[in-house]
Amino acid sequence: MPSSLAQSLTWLKTSGQEHLLSQLQHGIEKEGLRVDQQGQLSQQPHPRGLGSALTHEQITTDYSEALLEFITPVFSQPEQGIEYLADLHRYAYTQLSDEQIWGGSMPGELPPADQIPIAEYGSSNIGQLKHIYRVGLEHRYGRAMQTIAGIHYNFSLPCGFWPLYQQYKGSNTPLQGFQSAAYFALIRNFRRYSWLLLYLFGASPALCSSFMKDKPHNLEQFDDETLYLPWATSLRMSDLGYSNKAQSSLGICFNQLNTYLNSLHQAIHTPHPPYEKIGIKVDGQYRQLNSNILQIENEYYSDIRPKRVIRSGEKPIHALMNRGVEYIEVRNIDINPFLPVGIDAAEADFLNLFLLSCLFMGDDDISAAECGEISENQQRVVNRGREPGLTLTFKGEAIALQDWGIALLEQLSLTAATLDRVNQNTRYSETLAIQKAKLLDSSLTPSAQVLAAMRDQHLSHAAFVMQQSQLHQQTLSASPLNQDLFSTLRSQSEASLQAQAALEAAPAPDFDSFLASYLAN
Repeated sequence: MPSSLAQSLTWLKTSGQEHLLSQLQHGIEKEGLRVDQQGQLSQQPHPRGLGSALTHEQITTDYSEALLEFITPVFSQPEQGIEYLADLHRYAYTQLSDEQIWGGSMPGELPPADQIPIAEYGSSNIGQLKHIYRVGLEHRYGRAMQTIAGIHYNFSLPCGFWPLYQQYKGSNTPLQGFQSAAYFALIRNFRRYSWLLLYLFGASPALCSSFMKDKPHNLEQFDDETLYLPWATSLRMSDLGYSNKAQSSLGICFNQLNTYLNSLHQAIHTPHPPYEKIGIKVDGQYRQLNSNILQIENEYYSDIRPKRVIRSGEKPIHALMNRGVEYIEVRNIDINPFLPVGIDAAEADFLNLFLLSCLFMGDDDISAAECGEISENQQRVVNRGREPGLTLTFKGEAIALQDWGIALLEQLSLTAATLDRVNQNTRYSETLAIQKAKLLDSSLTPSAQVLAAMRDQHLSHAAFVMQQSQLHQQTLSASPLNQDLFSTLRSQSEASLQAQAALEAAPAPDFDSFLASYLAN
């Protein structure tokens, strides 16, 4: 019997609807630390020439003041998003004076924790809330965590696809609910198989020893300045990176939208004793927004999230509750230090291929046992993914990583053929071949290449990433930014500063009242 994936692709072809797959929507969010020419974390405020981090839609900051975040518009072709991301880097470099954008996911040498600046967003109530949320992250996880960078890949199908897919599936559920359920099926299959992305694209097998300070760890010494694991793929996604033991009890495995939202709601309103010990407002200064398992829903860290564009003043959880899932956000992508903007079109093509296949691979729920398997598989791959003979677990059975990966690529080849036909090119089959080569030879993976380059050039992790960062600035600067786009971005920056000033000048309640109202909703 044909697989669910094969059946769905056949339906698209025979119904004459394949063309809809040429309208897949993509957007990229990419973080990058500002550092000085010695690779030291910038102590300077967010450059005014980049606008307001609070109100600029395409250039902002994430957790640290030094952690830039670039956000592309939505495009129908991945290469358009990659090029726009390159243009945002080019514009940023015109405003950064003598600073670099760090080209890796894990930071270089870090200063003492109190010298890692927390992002500032001005004096408005919403600006204070964003800052205090990050102060809370400091108290819960430490400031070093706020210097980790990554790439978020946003993906959706065109609106016209969903009524047709609903009809094909024979569902009587209202369209909004059907679409949300289908995206959750995609998410569940993504979680089952996302270890493959960590193997293929993980690019953080090492880190600067200053990141660990005096923390206990199981890393090995690469050189005097660098710690690593010899077979690691993505230490960023390991327990050393973003991991919240308080969140592990939530058991969120994405079976339904309502259970997902209920779990988040419960976590946002459930006190956590260790966080209660921190205190909320101490000596007149906020240490966190509240003492619950999550301060707000964004604190829940997952490798993938269901998303919807929020309206002014709306919380993400309410947007999903009221209007359903609009797109998904993939969050486990490392910055590749060999690429000028950390990602290229071949990787984006594979992400599209992988995510579309996950949508069509079936809609089985994730049991508690499988949820444990998924977590264990991820930890094996991030820490030992290139280890010869490594096995993972699927439905209680051991399976070699290489065998499972090749079997998955065989399934994805069906989708690749469809996308090649629809787009009248061969790039999806080409990226599939590139990824298969990595499964057959782990030395071709970014993580292996990072360690090989460090060894061959006798460089520490920090020195290697700094070298690559300088090279990428030269590469990007060699192709000057289009003058019209430069003018547009400069105007957007100026307008964002004006928008923040207007927000701060407008009448508003005191922050304590604002926060109480915000958290009560």
